[in-house]
Amino acid sequence: MSVLIGALEWIMNGCYAICHNYGWAIVLFTFLSKIVLIPVSVWVQKNSIKMVKMQPEINFLKAKYYGDKDTIAEEEHKIYKREKYNALASLIPLAIQIVLLMGLIEVIKAGMSNPDISMNFYGIDLSRVPSKEGLRLLYSPLIAGVSAWLLCVAQNASNVLQSEQSNANKYGTMLLSVGLSLYLGWFVSVGVALYWVASNLFAIVQLYILNWLINPKNYVDYEQLEKSKKALAEIEGIGQKKRKLFGDEETRREKADYKKFFSVVNKHIVFYSESSGFYKYFKGTIEYLLVNTNLVIHYITGDPNDVIFELAKEQNRIRPYYIGEKRLITLMMKMDADVVVMTMPDLENYHIKRSYVRKDIEYIYIPHGMDSLNLTMRTGSMDHFDTVFCVGRHQKEEIQKTEQAYGLPQKKLVEWGYSLLDEMREEYEKSTLSDNGKADGNKKAKILIAPSWQEDNIVDTCLDEILDNLRGKDYRITVRPHPQHVRHRKERMEQLKHKYENDADIEIQTDFSSNQTVFEADLMITDWSGIAYEYAYTTQKPVLFIDTPMKVMNPEYQKIDVVPLNILLRNEIGSSLNPDNLNEIEECVQMLLKQKDDYHDKIGAFIEEYVYNLGCSAQVGGKYIVKSLQEKVRARKGEK
Repeated sequence: MSVLIGALEWIMNGCYAICHNYGWAIVLFTFLSKIVLIPVSVWVQKNSIKMVKMQPEINFLKAKYYGDKDTIAEEEHKIYKREKYNALASLIPLAIQIVLLMGLIEVIKAGMSNPDISMNFYGIDLSRVPSKEGLRLLYSPLIAGVSAWLLCVAQNASNVLQSEQSNANKYGTMLLSVGLSLYLGWFVSVGVALYWVASNLFAIVQLYILNWLINPKNYVDYEQLEKSKKALAEIEGIGQKKRKLFGDEETRREKADYKKFFSVVNKHIVFYSESSGFYKYFKGTIEYLLVNTNLVIHYITGDPNDVIFELAKEQNRIRPYYIGEKRLITLMMKMDADVVVMTMPDLENYHIKRSYVRKDIEYIYIPHGMDSLNLTMRTGSMDHFDTVFCVGRHQKEEIQKTEQAYGLPQKKLVEWGYSLLDEMREEYEKSTLSDNGKADGNKKAKILIAPSWQEDNIVDTCLDEILDNLRGKDYRITVRPHPQHVRHRKERMEQLKHKYENDADIEIQTDFSSNQTVFEADLMITDWSGIAYEYAYTTQKPVLFIDTPMKVMNPEYQKIDVVPLNILLRNEIGSSLNPDNLNEIEECVQMLLKQKDDYHDKIGAFIEEYVYNLGCSAQVGGKYIVKSLQEKVRARKGEK
């Protein structure tokens, strides 16, 4: 340090010899230091550009392996090594600045003790220290703080690396820099503060010169960078909600369940449910496994109030775990089980991945609808499942032709059926023992309006017109909106209830706890909702479809040479009506009600054709899982 101070003192004395003014000597000294350090500044500029250039790849990497810190760190290191990036390079100017500042303090002290050097700078004594002089020299730390603020503003706007930081990072750095400048400016001499001000101002000029000479826009794909930031922000925003400062009951419960899940070894089968409403799709299969095997059912749910927690109190072989969507990302990456059963599609396509721990897990997809998977699921939604339980031959054929069209490996396609339909038909049969549900001369026909949640659905486009055309026509009408409507469009629901509250024949129903409304209806009116098939296949009664814009989740559905069931059966299990012709709806309703018996037989034939294993699908699904688990156990033991 003494050698450095000696060198700096020699340079400062040279500057003083040129300027004959110690203040201008400090400014000249600062300018020369920036000139000498240009190679370092250029290197830092290039290194910063390199970092931002890599950022899209890193952001996509973080989104892909979200939650897996080890894999992210490993892959990020590979990128740094490939691009020859040094993460510590940005600290070099700061380190040099600190060393120069420390050296300069000693140099100015030496200047103060030299009787041949005047410390007067336009009436200001550069040797004075504000903290010893009081408010008279307050301008010194204030000017230093302002110069630091100006530098931070310039860096936040134009520094290739700093401008890409978060607002919290930008303003945190600004606050630290300004605060440090005010603090130092108060305790060091005015001469040192002058150096700090000059250094900050020269740094601003240097920043814009470097951006002109080495323009980041020539190297960085900013469009791709924005896409990557958006992708990362989306996954970071999953499951976000306000948390209490020291956590809450739900958070503690989630952490405990996460820990408990991984404390269990040799898990054979795991079910994952997005919310309580999805248990009904697993119910038949789980009940079969509980009755016919000694398997422990591990059941992960994203709903802290899932019905599974009450069921587990009665059945000790059900082990439920509440895991929120964000923590689920890591849990699925570290999954250790023989079989994982899900109703959630798009495995691997978004944030939920196959296990990195075990490559031999069998992932089974169970549909939560009986209609076309090709039309109503996103492109590639089932590509990464090993097995799909198919409702009927239409789903099996769609998957087979999808595999052929895209050159995908063949999945196991189980001719399963639909256990929820079996349960609904059994429940419906019991309900008709006391009341056959048919309209007679003394009873008004019951119409159920059950819209979908898609864009331009019945509720959002033509529900009022439908009700106005049917009200007062001797019908009992129940409007049963989609649960998402009730959840997200509360004002619209209240508006409907208020509008028809005085009409005894119209009910806006927002309680979905019972299927009785579905069973009692003589006719259903819907748009493109999959509930049409549950209703028609359960009651064998007709459906009136309103031709709102078609629900298409897969824009490539026509690439598969299979007509989606949603289109194929639309005018087979009922009839359809253009929204422009709603003045004809009462005529259509009358026609369908008169032909109800004919539709009963016709729909029965379609059920036989398009639904596997009617009445015993739960057993089929359960037996497949048992057989698969037995094969895995034998394989581990080396048996044939």
